[in-house]
Amino acid sequence: MGLQDIKKRIEKAAILVGRDPQNAQLIAVSKVQPNARVEDVLQQGQRIFGENRLQEAAGKWPDFKNKYENIELHLIGPLQTNKVRQAMELFDVIQTLDRPKLAKTIARIAEETSACPRLYIQVNTGAEPQKAGVLPEDADGFVAQCRELGLEVEGLMCIPPADEDPAPHFAMLAKIAKRNGVVGLSMGMSGDFETAIAQGATYVRVGSALFGARAYKIN
Repeated sequence: MGLQDIKKRIEKAAILVGRDPQNAQLIAVSKVQPNARVEDVLQQGQRIFGENRLQEAAGKWPDFKNKYENIELHLIGPLQTNKVRQAMELFDVIQTLDRPKLAKTIARIAEETSACPRLYIQVNTGAEPQKAGVLPEDADGFVAQCRELGLEVEGLMCIPPADEDPAPHFAMLAKIAKRNGVVGLSMGMSGDFETAIAQGATYVRVGSALFGARAYKIN
């Protein structure tokens, strides 16, 4: 499925629930994709991309950012505190803010540099022990803590359990966002982004449906 097909599906899903399609943006998830595939999508006009790993992104995106204007790069994978400075220099948006130590590190470096990426808090809506993110019952407190540190929280992000209906998880995230005065919702991936848009997603993260199967390296 190509870029234009995905965008048409996003537009249709938004219109179906009375939303402005401009308020549901596509993040092209380019992790583990060959540069040629990424550049093909760039040449078609896509400018918002998501990466899971800092090291991979650092080897790919500085050159693309020099070549193409207005790229918006999102970190959608876990961030170690010792990599925060590098991440803040490379990414325009960090979507995986999920613990106090990380928030404090971002706040300290933001104060030092007078610059900070846009920030999304990851919420572990399924309370899965193997998955990052604050628990739903802790989300309100963590939003408040981030704000006390001087961080502006633009939105929330979630990855629902793979074996569950995602709709209740998206609805939960939207409810947490609303009561905290947070406008951004990053939710929905290749298999469920239309459901996410129906629940208010402002960003959907689409990888395999756009790029095809990921080219994982075999050791």
